[in-house]
Amino acid sequence: MVVHKDNGIEQLTKAQVVDIFMGRYITFPNGQKAKAYDLAPKSNDKAQFYKLLVNRSEAQINAYWARLLFSGRSSPPVTVDSPERLVEALAQSPQGIAYIPSHYMTDKLKVVYRFEAL
Repeated sequence: MVVHKDNGIEQLTKAQVVDIFMGRYITFPNGQKAKAYDLAPKSNDKAQFYKLLVNRSEAQINAYWARLLFSGRSSPPVTVDSPERLVEALAQSPQGIAYIPSHYMTDKLKVVYRFEAL
């Protein structure tokens, strides 16, 4: 999990990441607004992320968001079509948070949570 290098957050717990990516909270623990970014549907990285995060498939995540959208309670993360564009979006958004494979890491981002690979 990465954020903009100037974001005041230094570390997150898995529970905090779950809360942000599942729409339970729209702020970081310090009260700063959080803007979650997600990869496009059917990417291997997206499937692996949600499996590690909440042990759910992409179809289950889509159904979850459909229910929340219908109820008007929350909005899903902003979808970006590639890891490269995700890095670009985060570099321009101090409120952004996203998951990226480690080889996409740049000096414009910082790691706040690391998943162990499957």
